[in-house]
Amino acid sequence: MAQLKSLWQSLYRAMTDWLGEGWLVDVLVIIAVTLLVTVLWRVVAKRLVNLVGRSSSTWDDMLWDSLNGPVNWLILLVGVSMVAQTVAGRIDSELANYLPVLRKVLFECLIAWSLWRLTNGGEHEFIRRGRDITTVQAVGKLLKASIIVVFLLTLFQTLGVNISGILALGGVGGLVIGMAAKDLLANFFGSLVVYFDKPFKVGDWIRSPDRPIEGTVERIGFRVTQIRTFDQRPLYVPNSVFTQISVENPSRMLNRRINETIGIRYEDADKMGDVVAKVKEMLENHPDIDQHKTLMVNFNAFGPSSLDFFIYTFTKTTVWAEYHQVKQDVMLKIIHIIHELGADCAFPTQTLHIESLPEGFGRPAGEPGAA
Repeated sequence: MAQLKSLWQSLYRAMTDWLGEGWLVDVLVIIAVTLLVTVLWRVVAKRLVNLVGRSSSTWDDMLWDSLNGPVNWLILLVGVSMVAQTVAGRIDSELANYLPVLRKVLFECLIAWSLWRLTNGGEHEFIRRGRDITTVQAVGKLLKASIIVVFLLTLFQTLGVNISGILALGGVGGLVIGMAAKDLLANFFGSLVVYFDKPFKVGDWIRSPDRPIEGTVERIGFRVTQIRTFDQRPLYVPNSVFTQISVENPSRMLNRRINETIGIRYEDADKMGDVVAKVKEMLENHPDIDQHKTLMVNFNAFGPSSLDFFIYTFTKTTVWAEYHQVKQDVMLKIIHIIHELGADCAFPTQTLHIESLPEGFGRPAGEPGAA
């Protein structure tokens, strides 16, 4: 910045020596120097873009993207402010006293804008590298909040406002605001609990046995968490809710469970032992069944119309669609085993036993006593 200012002053002196004195000449000189510096910056910017493009690091790209736009506006700000200062000095000296303050405020805005762009670039870069999205977004929001606070305090100081008075007022007003906005604060601290405890993150499928909440987490804000339900509707849950309910995170399951009961006919009772043994052997040799988890196949109950056995096992995959493919394959193989052993699956049946019939009921028509 000091070198840019020195170059500016040198160019300004050279132009004034060439064109002479006078406020109109000063304005023309400032405009000419501004255009010249803009052209020089464009040339330097192109070289910097080529230099950054050859680098294998992405951090210099991010730094360049955050500075390029603000520097262009900085050159324009300096040129316009100097023209305004020159003109105002000729027209209204009191107005000229406010221009340096305005220039400083705009300069602080450019710095804040550059830091904001740098924070956004860092956030996208960490997400691109596979870092935890929830943590990256939380840190990014804290940095942005810090930029806003520092910018406002600097702005007040530039405008001549007593910062110590604002801080003292904030301490007293914070208590009043905290009492009035307790729900907002509860949601804020709820978001901190989510960020630090990490019961879930963006992209996880969550549900709660205490509330009708189920879906995929899309965004975790400081006030609400946005969840996309399975019917594709957005659900906005205040973060304070997550400090009061149980949250289940199926996305972190290690396996999916197959727990089914199958019934065969009572007339196939002598084949139940073979069926159970064959089904268990099939599951023990199935490539998609996790053999390190519990695997059970047992005759379980005498049902109303069937002899029931159950299977209890876990798949290796946790993907919903793949799980159902594995489950279908297991169920089809169970049906094949039952039929292979000469048995069959039972279906609900009822047997009606009548000890006696009324006289004449059920006799052929024309017989004596027929109804």
